[in-house]
Amino acid sequence: MTGTVPLARRITGHRLFWPAVVLAGLLLLNLALTDGFFSVEIKDGHLYGSLVDIARFGAPLILVALGMTLVIATGGIDLSVGSVVAISGALACLSISGLEDQNSVTGVLTAVGLALGLALVLGAWNGMLVAVAGIQPIVATLILMVAGRGLAQLITDGQIITINSAPYKLIGGGYWLTLPFGVLIAALLLALTAFLTRRLALGLLIEAVGGNAEAGRLSGVNARGLLITVYAFCALCAGIAGLMISSNVSSADGNNAGLWIELDAILAVVIGGTALTGGRFSLGGTILGALIIQTLTTTIYTIGVPPETTLLFKALVVTVVCLLQSPAFRARAFHRRRRPAATPPRRTRRWR
Repeated sequence: MTGTVPLARRITGHRLFWPAVVLAGLLLLNLALTDGFFSVEIKDGHLYGSLVDIARFGAPLILVALGMTLVIATGGIDLSVGSVVAISGALACLSISGLEDQNSVTGVLTAVGLALGLALVLGAWNGMLVAVAGIQPIVATLILMVAGRGLAQLITDGQIITINSAPYKLIGGGYWLTLPFGVLIAALLLALTAFLTRRLALGLLIEAVGGNAEAGRLSGVNARGLLITVYAFCALCAGIAGLMISSNVSSADGNNAGLWIELDAILAVVIGGTALTGGRFSLGGTILGALIIQTLTTTIYTIGVPPETTLLFKALVVTVVCLLQSPAFRARAFHRRRRPAATPPRRTRRWR
């Protein structure tokens, strides 16, 4: 009996325990409200079901949160990912709309390459402002957050660009091997990121820069190059997410595409246990946080929360998750008292 108590405390004290509990609670709530919520079936060779929809619609957020995790691990933040989402989708749709044959695979690949190339340039620009110019990350990325949204509207000329391209539709709304293609892209990028950061030394270098940049520099870490790379990778993830979002609706809206997705990405990272102060990070926790936010959105639609109170309801749930993750809050809420440390026996001085 005594041996199980420390095990239970280790389980409940794990940083992913409470987010997993909240995700399970949201899924069970949807199961109670919707008949057959957990059922997954194959129709026309594709998987269909509520769980599949959560993964499919959550794939863009997972990608953005994945890049945001590495940026936050370096002690920074990127507020411009929403604008990069809009720019990427706008440029790709503009290029495809000018094709004589919008179903041309070569033309679609060229449009995708242009969009992702511009996303990399914008991310590298953010990294240079932070690493070379020494501007605070929140200020440096705020510049692109504002200017980038205007650039997206310039690309679309303030209009919604509509396209009809089957190859482009595959990115966000298509299926491959019975699975949503967007989910496969997110899983592939997650596996690649996990390999680079956990199997190679890249993860340790990122944690070194986020934990103590000066100590990392003295240890031989190229902090500037690493920061530029991380911000470029974050923008690349946002660019792919922008392709998914515009592909799913076959149109580009420079004003509303990716709006406030940067806040959802930051929340997903924080819910997953990554500290905003930088240092250690958790890719698995980020994925769990993104799934919580997407499941919460599905729950809001299911229970019929009025649109004017949707953001408030979402904020309340996220607040509860963050409080449950706080050891200090749990100690006060559940009246846990730490045992006082045993004081060593007092040594008496012997007189000769």
